[in-house]
Amino acid sequence: MSNLFHFHFGSYSSSVNICETIPRSDSGLSGLLGCDLSTPALVVCDENTVSLARDIFGSLEGIRIEVLPLPAGEKIKNWLSIEKILCIAKKTGLCRDDHFIGFGGGVVCDCTAFAASTYMRGAKLVLVPTTLLCMVDAAIGGKTGINLDGIKNLAGTFFPAGNIVIAAELLSTLPQKEWKSGIAELIKTAIIDKEPAFFNELLQLTAIVHQRQTIALQPNEILPFIEKAVLVKGRIVENDPNEKCENGRAVLNLGHSFGHALESALRPGTISHGEAVAWGIAKSCELGLELGITPPDRAKAIVEILNAWCFETSNDFLQKNRNAAKIFREALLSDKKKKAGKLHFVVPADRGVVIVEENSRITNYIHSL
Repeated sequence: MSNLFHFHFGSYSSSVNICETIPRSDSGLSGLLGCDLSTPALVVCDENTVSLARDIFGSLEGIRIEVLPLPAGEKIKNWLSIEKILCIAKKTGLCRDDHFIGFGGGVVCDCTAFAASTYMRGAKLVLVPTTLLCMVDAAIGGKTGINLDGIKNLAGTFFPAGNIVIAAELLSTLPQKEWKSGIAELIKTAIIDKEPAFFNELLQLTAIVHQRQTIALQPNEILPFIEKAVLVKGRIVENDPNEKCENGRAVLNLGHSFGHALESALRPGTISHGEAVAWGIAKSCELGLELGITPPDRAKAIVEILNAWCFETSNDFLQKNRNAAKIFREALLSDKKKKAGKLHFVVPADRGVVIVEENSRITNYIHSL
């Protein structure tokens, strides 16, 4: 299976190639990545993906590719990592027509894309996501970012990759926790989609997984869902590439305002991004019920699928730690997605989602958490 999709995000064109394997030959790899590997390139990865990166890129002859491994984890999303990437790019001899290649999960792809967007005012960018979460969400659409002053993705740019390669073989060694993170983003995208088929098919997949001892999926099982998620997100971003339209790209933030605040409140490593988003989706359902926007049956179905994948949907995270609850509220109330000084939240509707502006009922709900 190999499917190629093209999107236009404002002035940027972005191609997404969804396939099963990555070729280990110069010509095959160059064609898949959409770049000439006879010119300098910088592959940014982390400790978890460096062996695979060297297996793919290190076996090619006569090419000038530098492989830069960063430490793994959310802690590297900072200015120091960006500076390191930029300095290695200069040392490698990259020009603005050469390629930065992000090879890893969402953290690696975010940092690589941010660095590429600033190198000589914009170099070429290829992303090869290696986690399900990054394949279905983080790599698509051009948002880059690093964490700053305790706020997730406070500094960033819009810089879509020219080429994105999604290969199922890269999921073969993915830990169960990373599978769950990706499933959370799949659930989010299926809720956002106004056509119910995506969510219903995900319910069927959930029933199949329940019969197994593992949540890892085969390529023929997961690739159709990756494709659906890419198409949903790609079409939304095409209509609002820089998040300027009302009810445009911002609908993709379903679960993220609550989730990001929870990540800020808990110790690093306590919860994955996907787990935080899943929890945030549950809170968005609660808020939607409180506002009379989310139908009870829809909220029930959403929370049930989250529970079926063993995501935490209660408030135990905050009720067990008063200090965490305080930090959570502070982080939420300082969310960078404010407009005209007011917070905006995405809540499920009868079909798809809607965006609501902060009001007294929303403020009361936040303080009840």
